[in-house]
Amino acid sequence: MIIGHIGARKGSKGVPGKNFGPICGKPLIDWSLDQLFADPSVDVVVVSTDDEAIYDHAVKRGALEIGLRPAHLATDTAGKFHVWQHALGVTEAITGPATAFLDLDCTAPLRLPHDITDALALFAAQRPDMVMSCCEARKNPYFNLVEPDESGALHVSKPLPGRVLARQQAPVVYEHVGVVYVVAPDYLRSAEGLYDGRVIPYVLSPDRCHDIDTPFDWRIVEFLLQQQIDAGLKPKA
Repeated sequence: MIIGHIGARKGSKGVPGKNFGPICGKPLIDWSLDQLFADPSVDVVVVSTDDEAIYDHAVKRGALEIGLRPAHLATDTAGKFHVWQHALGVTEAITGPATAFLDLDCTAPLRLPHDITDALALFAAQRPDMVMSCCEARKNPYFNLVEPDESGALHVSKPLPGRVLARQQAPVVYEHVGVVYVVAPDYLRSAEGLYDGRVIPYVLSPDRCHDIDTPFDWRIVEFLLQQQIDAGLKPKA
């Protein structure tokens, strides 16, 4: 059994109310909910939230009733992994054991359906503890990310012998993005954080790797999402 999960906390300092805010014709959360409900491999959909309006909306659409998340998991310092652990526990208490825990970030609506399918296939083929969506980093600590020393002078963050003179010479570095995660339930029950086990990348194009953390992010994602709709890659609202 595959659990499809979305975390949608009520509070947001950067964009207040963003998870339930309208974007391209429907609430932000619905771009992810629609994908979970449409995927035939997902057996049950759950939404972990402290927002009664979001919770009621998700349940009316067909999400399993798991109740609101506890207060200690509703702060801006609560870790994603512990939210997942809670959601897994309360869901399995109702449905029985899961074979995979699939999470979609509410704030990453640019994913395409095949991103979910491909991540699940990678998980099934390699059996890691977690598949994590990534894209090749647009800035590289071996080349063009710098940090100050004690005197304030800048240096490459991760210098290599002989120096890296071109981006193409730098080791590959990935950005962790919240497009899709697939987690082994046994690992989720026992680990303390994302990187405690064997985590492998599902690499996708940077043009789908935009999270909404600021009003500027919202404008970028809204523009790109409308482009996907116009191109027929996403259904119209």
